[in-house]
Amino acid sequence: MDIPYTVTPRQDTGLFNAKVGIWLFLASEVMLFGALFSSYILLRVGAAPGTWPHGLLNIPLGTLNTLVLIASSMTVIMAWASLKMNRFGNFKIFQGLTVLCALTFVIIKSFEYRDKFSHYEIIKNDGTVLDGHLISQDKDSVTLHLAEPKKHPNAAVIQEEKKEEAAGLKVAHAEAGAEGAHHAPVTVPRSEIKKMENYGPWHNTYMAIYFTLTGLHALHVIGGALVMSFFWGPGSKMWRTEPERFTNRIEVSGLFWHFVDLVWIFLFPVLYLL
Repeated sequence: MDIPYTVTPRQDTGLFNAKVGIWLFLASEVMLFGALFSSYILLRVGAAPGTWPHGLLNIPLGTLNTLVLIASSMTVIMAWASLKMNRFGNFKIFQGLTVLCALTFVIIKSFEYRDKFSHYEIIKNDGTVLDGHLISQDKDSVTLHLAEPKKHPNAAVIQEEKKEEAAGLKVAHAEAGAEGAHHAPVTVPRSEIKKMENYGPWHNTYMAIYFTLTGLHALHVIGGALVMSFFWGPGSKMWRTEPERFTNRIEVSGLFWHFVDLVWIFLFPVLYLL
């Protein structure tokens, strides 16, 4: 028995079955990411003034990934349009480019993740915070490629810095701490370390949100790439027997891919720029 409405649209919806299914699925995806974005907004609004982290992400890499996904949105449309014009060879080219863009996105994101897991914050016993990338460590000491020593950003320290600033002391402390420290390797004895932690999802609320949102999005990118790779490879045999049904499948996978791209268009400014 043939499944109805795989090619021709239903009379009540004007859509074939697969398109109805993908729109229902995307509606659930909107609720999922909507809840996560709402949680981010509420946590950020509720944070104490001056405590929300800034400048922790690599904006050039994020921008490059944005351009990659925008390019993939165009290639996925061209792949579907090629089938509508009965140009299967062009479909293979554009579908392959879409998969390549997806893999490029994931590779760039993996470099960002690696950077965060090698980026450490060390809180010394005297309250000084050293922030930089790990060079080496052993049982006696830790060496960081230091950016700049700073005070731990909690509410008490912020209030104290405001008092020092009012007394004209803050600039002197900042200059003394930053002098000669930018990008300088610093070795810290473990006996002076109160806490040492990398910038993984456990580091703070911001990093937990970053890894949750971008990690879930990356899983969607990988899933979409697998589906499109199947249609580019063994799944493309359907073109010989049921070309219109195959074209519909490419359209449905393209709708999912456009959703993945749209989510990143929101993620990039919210996490990287604001």
